[in-house]
Amino acid sequence: MSANKSAAQDLFYTVVNPATGEVVKEYPTATDQEVQDAIAAADTAYQEWREVPIEERAKVVARIGELFAERADELAAIITTEMGKPLSQSKGEAEFCTDIFNYFATEGPTLAADQEIKSFGGGKAIIQKRPVGALLGIMPWNYPYYQVARFAAPNLMLGNTIVLKHAEACATSALAIQQLMEDAGLPKGAYVNIFANHDQVADIIADPRIQGVSLTGSERAGAKVAEIAGRNLKKVVLELGGSDPYVILDSDDVAQAAADAWEVRIENTGQACNSNKRMIVMEDIYDEFVGELTKLASGLTPGDPMEEKEGTFAPMSSRKAAEGLAAQLQDAVDKGATVHAGGKLHDGAGAYFEPTVLTGITKEMRAYSEELFGPIAVVYKVSSDEEALALANDSVYGLGGAVFSTDAERARKLAEKLETGMTNVNAASAESADMPFGGVKRSGYGRELGPLGMDEFVNKRLLYVAD
Repeated sequence: MSANKSAAQDLFYTVVNPATGEVVKEYPTATDQEVQDAIAAADTAYQEWREVPIEERAKVVARIGELFAERADELAAIITTEMGKPLSQSKGEAEFCTDIFNYFATEGPTLAADQEIKSFGGGKAIIQKRPVGALLGIMPWNYPYYQVARFAAPNLMLGNTIVLKHAEACATSALAIQQLMEDAGLPKGAYVNIFANHDQVADIIADPRIQGVSLTGSERAGAKVAEIAGRNLKKVVLELGGSDPYVILDSDDVAQAAADAWEVRIENTGQACNSNKRMIVMEDIYDEFVGELTKLASGLTPGDPMEEKEGTFAPMSSRKAAEGLAAQLQDAVDKGATVHAGGKLHDGAGAYFEPTVLTGITKEMRAYSEELFGPIAVVYKVSSDEEALALANDSVYGLGGAVFSTDAERARKLAEKLETGMTNVNAASAESADMPFGGVKRSGYGRELGPLGMDEFVNKRLLYVAD
């Protein structure tokens, strides 16, 4: 690709169907004046929105949730075209947004209520939760609606307003969200979508009218955003990569354990931050477990994500992403890893990468330390709980993790020692609107969803009234 061609592409948010490689639509990047107008609109709307009683804000937030449900079919078709998610999963994502907005509409007034604390010097001391202003959200392509919902819902309830910069691949869904917000009754400017480029994003973060930024994305993007925000003394929430351990200590039904693990790994074609990217299995069931995974991964063919026929698999989000995953896999194979099924990047313009079962990973391989963001199930063999724990924690990431055993106490004992923001016993995750989501180490910091979701971009103001 020539430099001129690359520069020209930077002028657009380009929607490409990953099943075909065809350009669906191009949207021009915002002008600098449009960026300034977006910030001004969000700042102006904040002055009005923060004065609306939280019970009234809740009605609008609840209506946003209703519209996600009412428009689920339409919204699903958009993101299946944009990033290749199987249609039923796309619809499920839109419907999950309804749960998130409903949760904060219902629980928000209580979560944001004043809290009186003990005052040992007399008088009355109250912690008040107040909005802080306009916020910037930088959202990824893998869950185009869900990621926005978990950022927007609690902050709209608090009285903050939002400038939203979505992934370049998801421009059509970004506009659909903007329209949905307006139709739900948000004041003009309370939620503003902007097709900003990277330089403009830096300017938005630096603008004194913007009071914080939330990013879900890569480590590289998170580090850059945090650097800019730090220079400008802005609060940041980061949800970055993950390489979650999925530890199986024992099982009385190995086939079912493998089927459950495979279903988690293959969801969204393996493109989930908190997917089970490292399956750590005790040696006495390891061979059977790998054999069952291999059966599940064998014989699959590329399919249309709009149709979801049995025995087919969906494309990854882009050809570039699929090629990157193929390079990681090839590095592992070249250094001695074993592919039991799949492993092929299909020819053509589409982004079809065969679901893969991979074993024999060692520290010399990229796959040991890097996140594999695609449909590769990596399985490790261990011989003790202590070895399983050491391997699980030997990662720069710390998003989530899960431990399985017929002895729940044994599993909990190990799960308690995982260096993660979320740890689960006999469940892959506890992912619901009421459960906080976030990580530690290079998986980022801050929390979304649940009661902690309203504790990030908020002025926890002390009100003290003397006797």
